[in-house]
Amino acid sequence: MQLAAQPTDVDPHPVHGQRTLRTIAAFEALKGLAALAAGIGLLSFVHHDIRHLALDLIGHIGLSPYAHYPAVLLRYADIVQDANLRLLIPAALAYVLLRFAEAWGLWFDRPWAQWLGAISGAIYVPFELHHLIDKPTVISALVVLGNLGIVIFLAARVWQQRKAQHARP
Repeated sequence: MQLAAQPTDVDPHPVHGQRTLRTIAAFEALKGLAALAAGIGLLSFVHHDIRHLALDLIGHIGLSPYAHYPAVLLRYADIVQDANLRLLIPAALAYVLLRFAEAWGLWFDRPWAQWLGAISGAIYVPFELHHLIDKPTVISALVVLGNLGIVIFLAARVWQQRKAQHARP
């Protein structure tokens, strides 16, 4: 009787692959925590005039609201004020749940999570490349390379597992 191959049987270096997978899982969980914090922050602004709060902050620091960075802050305060925060909060919650589910699945080496990670990471690549071309910085280049590395690692892992499944009699 032949036992079903475990996902780590496919990886020529199972400890390295498992460690990489768990590192990606931890990164996804960190993204989920950051989104949760941002969502809680948005929730605290539901019944406040964000532009007024930004102007108070700028005045308290002693900056001119017409200077570059305070003007940028005010522009984003207007954007957030105009956005329907009651719609953004459920979207943020869905994103948090997706990141945590992906992190859990990757941590426990679930194929669906590897698919999810590869696809969701690949969705960002065109936007990251556009940003890199538009405003090239070392950070932008590292983000593109890191995301491509994760997508390639997860896609290769899914491909190897499917190949191993089809090779079994």
